[in-house]
Amino acid sequence: MVRLILCLLVMILCSPVAWTQVSLTKSNNKSNEFGLVNRKGNASLYVDGRDFEVVKKAAKLFSDDVQLVTGQGIQVGTTESKLVRNSIIVGTLGHNELIDKLVAKKKLNVSLLKERWESYLVEIVHNPFPGVNKALIVVGSDRRGTAYGLLSISELIGVSPWYWWADAPVAKYNELNIKVDKFVSKEPTVKYRGIFINDEDWGLLRWSKKTFEKERGNIGPKTYAKVCELLLRLKANYLCPAMHEASTAFNKIPENKLVADSFAIVMGSVHCEPLLFNNASEWDKKTMGEWDYINNKDMLNKVLKQRVVENSAYENVYTLALRGLHDKAMSGSNDMKERVKMLGEALNAQRQLLVDVIKKPANEIPQAFTPYKEVLDVYSAGLDLPEDVTIIWPDDNYGYMKRLSSPREQKRSGRAGVYYHVSYLGKPHDYLWMSTTSPSLMYEELRKAYDTTADRIWLLNVGDIKSCEASMNLFLAMAYDIDSFDYNNISLYQARWLANIFGDKYYNDFVDITNTFYHQAFSRKPEFMGWGYQWATNRHGKERNTDTDFSFANYREADLRLAAYERIGAKVGEILGELPEEYKPGFYQLLYYPVKGCELINKMVLTGQKNRWYVLQQRAAANKLKEQAKVYYDSLQTITQGYNSLLNGKWEHVMTTRQGFAASYFELPQLRTVELSDIPSLGIWVEEEDVLKGKASFHLLPVFSTYLRQSYYFDVFNKGEGVLDWNIKTSEDWIQVDKNQGSTDTEHRVWVSIDWKKVPVGERISGVIEVSAGNAGKENIYVSVFNPVSPLLTEMDTLFVEHNGYVSINAADYHRKVENEAIKIMTIPNLGFENTSVQLGNPIAPAQKTGSSIVPRVEYDFYTFGQGSVDVYTYVLPTFTLSADKGYAGHEATNIETRYGVCVDDGPVMNPSTSSFEYAQIWYESALKNCRINKTTLHISKPGKHTVKVLCGDAGTVLQKIVLDFGGMKRSYLGPQPTKAK
Repeated sequence: MVRLILCLLVMILCSPVAWTQVSLTKSNNKSNEFGLVNRKGNASLYVDGRDFEVVKKAAKLFSDDVQLVTGQGIQVGTTESKLVRNSIIVGTLGHNELIDKLVAKKKLNVSLLKERWESYLVEIVHNPFPGVNKALIVVGSDRRGTAYGLLSISELIGVSPWYWWADAPVAKYNELNIKVDKFVSKEPTVKYRGIFINDEDWGLLRWSKKTFEKERGNIGPKTYAKVCELLLRLKANYLCPAMHEASTAFNKIPENKLVADSFAIVMGSVHCEPLLFNNASEWDKKTMGEWDYINNKDMLNKVLKQRVVENSAYENVYTLALRGLHDKAMSGSNDMKERVKMLGEALNAQRQLLVDVIKKPANEIPQAFTPYKEVLDVYSAGLDLPEDVTIIWPDDNYGYMKRLSSPREQKRSGRAGVYYHVSYLGKPHDYLWMSTTSPSLMYEELRKAYDTTADRIWLLNVGDIKSCEASMNLFLAMAYDIDSFDYNNISLYQARWLANIFGDKYYNDFVDITNTFYHQAFSRKPEFMGWGYQWATNRHGKERNTDTDFSFANYREADLRLAAYERIGAKVGEILGELPEEYKPGFYQLLYYPVKGCELINKMVLTGQKNRWYVLQQRAAANKLKEQAKVYYDSLQTITQGYNSLLNGKWEHVMTTRQGFAASYFELPQLRTVELSDIPSLGIWVEEEDVLKGKASFHLLPVFSTYLRQSYYFDVFNKGEGVLDWNIKTSEDWIQVDKNQGSTDTEHRVWVSIDWKKVPVGERISGVIEVSAGNAGKENIYVSVFNPVSPLLTEMDTLFVEHNGYVSINAADYHRKVENEAIKIMTIPNLGFENTSVQLGNPIAPAQKTGSSIVPRVEYDFYTFGQGSVDVYTYVLPTFTLSADKGYAGHEATNIETRYGVCVDDGPVMNPSTSSFEYAQIWYESALKNCRINKTTLHISKPGKHTVKVLCGDAGTVLQKIVLDFGGMKRSYLGPQPTKAK
């Protein structure tokens, strides 16, 4: 029991509902304590036979949940049955005779539930009826509210909503008692909250067809029942079903609608499926003609009307839409005015169909319109959308909201929603395998959407559900109660969720693992590690893998990335080994496979890159790297097979790395073999020697600076067969090496540092490291030290300092911030290349004038030893303009791009942007790396201390890092690490 209570505390922290009024207890003797299962007898549960089907279903699920925890079920009866001493009475307001009687007797006050959406009350009533000592009352304002209330207690006693879909373990206990102080839930912050199952061909469909629903051979009611139960347990209420041609359309199977309604799930359809009609697989050209609104309007409307007739008995949100077959652009005139006219006519016809069939005014029928891809251009060109229709704003498929409601659109009665992706198939590259979208990014984007009236519908593209569990859980939790989240807790949410499932003892480990996991995947998703584009040309649609931009030469970024994955990969392996057997399947799915999968794909790709690089240097180690890359490839297949074989094959066929039509990131990289000389031969490579041939005929380590006091390394490697014996001599006693000699058949890494107590003072101190290998060769490595008389190290304290020709600054480490009433500077943990970013004001705050001397800003002090032009690179999130209706932009200013200011000291202010047009080349690059890098050339008048400032223009700009290049910055992906004086 103690362990369960500890787990409960963690669950409470990460739950979107404040469950302080309901908790577990050891007894049931006090007035506010209730026994579910104990030695005095088990409680029984009662529902009214006239209540909704979902209430009866929830009662059965709750009984099963108690059985999972205690091994003893509780009886479920009707309100006509004889009540026991400890009775659980569950019902919807106005649909349960026992609850109505309690209300009439004034033993139960339900006034707070009236006219509420999906709310519930939980309370203990004493002596409510003859023979009943205590009654645990769960009453909902509507059918879903009732189910949410009861299933929330299931979660409280230790049954996770993910007990089936992710095999989250259920702790076993002999007794269950709960403490209940009257609790009334809030209304959800978003009215309709749900998921879209998409790109299901490679996972969910194969699993349903071959494993779970073999009798139907496709995704059908058995699969949808599990999906709907999960949604109900997560307090979601909305589902857009799978829509690819490969799977059977939801409405082709009549039982599907009955299943969804039995769980009270509202059905919808996505942006390209008008009025719940899946044109990808339900439109039959042979009998219906072409899907062409201009030339076949009557048939389209006839088919859509029939769909409304078939489905109108159920709860739906109807999508108004007109796109081509299967999510493609609708054919027709290229004249925008004609397209606006055609779409307007089609949407008005669809609204009239709804009115004709449902017999309600149009504004009383839930309708949504999603301006996705080219439809946004049509909408922006003047489409007259009825003001009661909810506009569902889409992201750019990579996590950035393309547009949100303008001040004018925020006045619409239909308000707005979001369509967000954590899985995607399309240009410039798919990401269907692993869900790695940063929780901090999700919150940053979705919060600003909510704050601009996107509170009506939230829809998440979850692909196959599997691998998207954590993202789905977080998204729906935010949709239910977004005000329980902020920048301080969002990055800890998943760790808390995992600790609740697998044990609080691992919480700190989970914080480290998830923080590192999202940090590494933020800069490059695992699916993007092949570094190719998909569908780049008609001739070569498939991705052509290349070297990555992660450098093995510069700034240690490839090595640091591999080390980070190695560390968390080892941690999840250790935890998996420690967990009880019944905990292992869930842990394998929720953390072990995602972490190990990302580790192995990165190791495979980067080891392959290193192999090819080593071959250019003729390193003997190249051939061993070739074999290592193959091992990583095989290991990836092995852990994937391990996933599919969990629990005697429960998930067989659901997981594969080979997803999408044109991706090849998962393939074994091109590997090369080096031809070695017959005898050992000495080779040397030094850190930051990024150009191997044609640049220099000597080896020079980066400059050692007294202000940073770092170490550098060089590799001693063998270019031949046999063992290479080598030794080192240094020309100066202040040059320190961590080893003086060695023997290797491949390579050794030697670390070099400076004894700062012995090194002479001066700006051009030099020395030599001599590496000798007898007849195998001899090489010199030159050492440069920058140790000037002034400024003193103490004078540089806290400053960022020029180092090897650049200054690198992490955004969160600002020296000063300037704010005003509207703009506050916020720090965002676990986001950005440096893992902490800075947001210049709430995105919905008014724009600021970057030319003003009092404009809100962040300032960074740095010291340079040079003067003249400097290229200032600002790394920002690639966010879009908030809306296209910001009003007059002002004199000599743009209204189509975001802007922020950059300046040095009090010099001129330049105004780069975070935004780009979707599908422009800069958008491709920025979306794939979660970063827009802008170069601004400024001027520094003299050596010494200066300040670089990033100024708030459009509020909400998120700054990741700054690099000032004085001519020394080398090619890399992430840019150099911060150069703050030590």
